Amino acid sequence: MKRIITLLSLVFLVLGIAGARDKDSYVKITAGPYVTNVTGTSFTVIFTTNMDAVGWVEIAPDDDTHFYNVERETWYDKRGLGRKPIGKTHKITVSGLEPGTTYRYRAMTKGVLEQEHRKSIVYTEGYGTDLKKHPCKVTTRKENYDKLCFSMVNDVHSADSVFRKLYADARNKYDFVCFNGDMLSSVDSEAMIMSDYMKSAAKLFADRTPIHYVRGNHEYRGNDALKLYDYIDTPGGKTYYSFTYGDFFFLFLDGGEDKCMSDVRNLDIMITEDYVKEEAEWLQQQIQSPEFKNAAVRIAFCHMPPQPKGWYGNATVHKYLAQPLDKAGLDLMLCGHIHKFKQFKDEDTGVSFPVVCNANLERMDVTVTKNEIRLEVFNPDGSKIRNLAFPVKRQ
Repeated sequence: MKRIITLLSLVFLVLGIAGARDKDSYVKITAGPYVTNVTGTSFTVIFTTNMDAVGWVEIAPDDDTHFYNVERETWYDKRGLGRKPIGKTHKITVSGLEPGTTYRYRAMTKGVLEQEHRKSIVYTEGYGTDLKKHPCKVTTRKENYDKLCFSMVNDVHSADSVFRKLYADARNKYDFVCFNGDMLSSVDSEAMIMSDYMKSAAKLFADRTPIHYVRGNHEYRGNDALKLYDYIDTPGGKTYYSFTYGDFFFLFLDGGEDKCMSDVRNLDIMITEDYVKEEAEWLQQQIQSPEFKNAAVRIAFCHMPPQPKGWYGNATVHKYLAQPLDKAGLDLMLCGHIHKFKQFKDEDTGVSFPVVCNANLERMDVTVTKNEIRLEVFNPDGSKIRNLAFPVKRQ
């Protein structure tokens, strides 16, 4: 009897190991896909997998043909610089598209079980998003907009359950969503970027509504802080950038850390003032561009509000970013950071354009026309708690 029991135990152990290996050898998409850096002719898809894999994106027109009707265009992650990169994070840009056009896409992946240098690579069975149950679509930017609707959230600090409530009905509602800083308290691990808000964003809206990201002071912190932008794509690859939606011009600014570089809590690792100075030179070029000068509306996002008498970070934003924009004729700056709603007075900010801070754990929806910028603020239960508007001052 003991021998039988021992033999059965060995059989179950072998079956268990085989089952575990079977499970480990099955590639899955663990978070995403979501879209970012959507232009008139391109978009970037990002997703993660449970194991090292090769990822790609297939696209098709948004018509009545089945996705398998013909061979579809395929796009790979070009960060491999001529090689298909193998990893768990996949960032694929599709280009050469038509403006204002909706496309179907699916994220595909093939797991890598083993690599033997130049001899062989052993792949798993392929896996991709289910087109019937979860169709993925994205619309490129139009050339002209009479009205634009976007949303902004900030200072979530990993409160994913609240984030899900704020964006429970966000699908197909906005032209874009801006994460205006401090979505995490610090980037302690890459996994947090997905688990603490981005995975939920992908499920709720971001598989087709583009995300624009503004780095907050807390995203400067943590061992994996520099890996944040592996999960976001921007024009030029910097944390500061601009977008035009027709005649509407948007600036996404990086204000740096909120404390002096020598502060003991900065761990002797921050050099953000030099970075903001570099950004200020870029900003001067933006201000002089025809797109900015001819824009009907000009809006800037910056995590920290400008305050010449405030903390170091606020004073830095005022000195290098807000003052040039004040001379250039900005219509509105949207901020966060202070964890409460506030419409600043000019004497507090040292500039003449309106500065509005959105509270933490509240959602600000913005509607822009060539005559007016309207803000509506909602709490997690969906109740509208604020409503204000700013007329656009024509130059």
